[in-house]
Amino acid sequence: MGQPDFDAIVSAHHGEIHRYLRRLAFRVGEAEDLAQETFLRAYRAWRTLGPDANVRAWLFTIATNVFRNHVRSETRRRTAHATVRATRTEREAGGPEEEAMAGEVRTITEAAIARLPLRQRLAFTLRKLHDLEYEAIAQTLECSPESARAHVFQALKKIRISLNGHLPAVTEPER
Repeated sequence: MGQPDFDAIVSAHHGEIHRYLRRLAFRVGEAEDLAQETFLRAYRAWRTLGPDANVRAWLFTIATNVFRNHVRSETRRRTAHATVRATRTEREAGGPEEEAMAGEVRTITEAAIARLPLRQRLAFTLRKLHDLEYEAIAQTLECSPESARAHVFQALKKIRISLNGHLPAVTEPER
């Protein structure tokens, strides 16, 4: 059957790769630059990719490496995380109070994710936001699937601990 042309790959995966980088970078312009660099590197390496390769995992690997390089060279990385843009979701019901609460929860959650160590943040984002399997995460992070699973577990644990003091407790109904 042969490999699809590169334009088809870009069309199929650009949105997802951009969203992944957007979640890591927290700035739209920065994510756009990183996505462009990801696909430029992918284009340069396209001929070396085997016909049976997992293109999606390959692109996530390139995007992860582009982001890692960016973090290493970025001297003002902390300011990038200070500007978190909250996404608005349309609600059928709920007033301004619920909307404000949801925005606050989203901001606190994004801040907790931003404080994670890089490998845990990458693993968490790939698993929980992009629904990658542990094998693909392991390939992307260049570790074993067990390590990928551990990174996600530790990230979730740290996020829960971080959110514990900020969110209202959910009480169990009386029996």
